[in-house]
Amino acid sequence: MGPDSLAQVLRQVDFKTFDKKLLVGLDKSDDAIAYQLNKSQVIVQSVDFFTPIVDDPYLFGQIAAANALSDIYAMGAEPILAMNIVGFPSCLSENILAKILQGGAAKVAEAGAIIAGGHTIQDDEPKYGLSVTGLVEPAKLLTNSGCQPGDKLILTKPLGMGIMATAIKAGLAEGGLENEVVKAMADLNKTAAKVMQKIGVNACTDITGFGFLGHSLELAKGSKVGIEIFSQDIPIFSEITEYAEMGLVPAGAYTNKNYLADQLTLAPGLAETTSDILFDPQTSGGLLISVSSAKVADLLIELYAAGIEQATVVGEVFASPKGALIVKS
Repeated sequence: MGPDSLAQVLRQVDFKTFDKKLLVGLDKSDDAIAYQLNKSQVIVQSVDFFTPIVDDPYLFGQIAAANALSDIYAMGAEPILAMNIVGFPSCLSENILAKILQGGAAKVAEAGAIIAGGHTIQDDEPKYGLSVTGLVEPAKLLTNSGCQPGDKLILTKPLGMGIMATAIKAGLAEGGLENEVVKAMADLNKTAAKVMQKIGVNACTDITGFGFLGHSLELAKGSKVGIEIFSQDIPIFSEITEYAEMGLVPAGAYTNKNYLADQLTLAPGLAETTSDILFDPQTSGGLLISVSSAKVADLLIELYAAGIEQATVVGEVFASPKGALIVKS
């Protein structure tokens, strides 16, 4: 669901969430919930699932699993357990479902976690994802409300996943691992998460359905700071701009744009194509990390050394109690 529709629904539900051990819940817009078990352990939990965005069922399973695991990494935790969530049509071969589950299992194993069960239902179209549980020390828990004025923002994966998925569905792009965007969607944020924990950062989120600007705004509002985005510096996968100019922009990008229009400031000269990419809903996107200016060079060096060579400084944080977001052209 789009952010506006989802907000309308949630306003009508009275969730009883007060518990001093619930460190992150519905009162915030973080990537997962966090509950303190004891003095040394915080449990982090999230759930995510969606319909296929590629034709290969094994690859779809990998991408869906990587996307679900990303929420745990964004909060600085290590995934330990996962449960499958499946909707599957009776008219399709069970071998297809087996391949989806194999892909998900392989990615969860790569994360060092265990699939311990799950739930399946018959549905009109395939759906797959995970409920994931992770652990982190209380002092190492990261949220999207810790940005500090003077911080730099680093993005670890380029943008364009939603537009590429649209191009694949239109038959204009290949949907296998030879496609750099598809490969990036299947890549875990595990290494980036380890590096940022090693260096020490102030806040983090992952870029998914609400798009780069939607998640950037959540960082700004959650941290009660202003964020300035350098749109010219944002890494974008090759061919994405061309596809966007052709109109291969998913409906979710326009939903994000309509919802956020009055909540941020776009540069007057910002190209419409660039705007579409910034609002584009991502699948298994990168981490957006807020790090002090004193540590930014060390973080980039460590990310590059770990093979995350497209990590880029894309913005900076300034003092603003209302959580402003400004996008420069």
